[in-house]
Amino acid sequence: MSDNPNKKLPSKSSTADVNAFLTKVRATPAATTSGNKGRLIFAMDATASREPSWDHASHLQAQMFSETANLGGLEIQLCYYRGFAEFHASPWLSNTDQLLRQMSAVHCAAGHTQINRILKHCISEAKTSAKSASKPRAAKINALVFIGDSVEEDIDKLGHTAGELGLLGIPVFMFQEGHDPMAAKAFLQIAHLSGGAYCPFDAGSAKQLRDLLSAVAVYAAGGHKALENFHASHGSVILKLGKQK
Repeated sequence: MSDNPNKKLPSKSSTADVNAFLTKVRATPAATTSGNKGRLIFAMDATASREPSWDHASHLQAQMFSETANLGGLEIQLCYYRGFAEFHASPWLSNTDQLLRQMSAVHCAAGHTQINRILKHCISEAKTSAKSASKPRAAKINALVFIGDSVEEDIDKLGHTAGELGLLGIPVFMFQEGHDPMAAKAFLQIAHLSGGAYCPFDAGSAKQLRDLLSAVAVYAAGGHKALENFHASHGSVILKLGKQK
């Protein structure tokens, strides 16, 4: 929960931030191979400070599924925290309607951040998947996406857990709503140590966020080749900035 839940989002996005994010995604080791269904954990801060944007954000995931349908699909697990130590993780979902139903049932509640709990949950899910005797490659978790606006935890502990995810080959893609400098520092460290990427977004960048989330989803489902094809088929910020170095 942010110290100032009424703070306003910046009026416009930074092209340099988006460019840096896309460059990082392009440089991330291949997530999966053709024919294997990708798996992505989509985690969100559902504390009170995010209530104004929650309903809008809950509709951005549909594009993530549609862009990966021809790649063998994508399974997403929705995770969120809120209130007094509440933490929830959905089953693995492969249908847009299922995901939206899950998200529409969530209401924000005042509480502290639990980002480390999300990172540790991802590690646990990865180890469980690795032990599966049935198609273990298809069960691999390819990426973790997190959307939040603040950090109220020990940054060193977050960095340590992010490093564990890096060793497991699970990049974390951190999206920061707003401009809290402490959150930016922590999010950057988590992204760096896990081998992922960081990008802030603001009140005027809903389409941009949707495209960036779609790019990560396409990467998780089909790797670099699929991401390049996604760039080529979208006359948008993804195409224009994704090719810059």
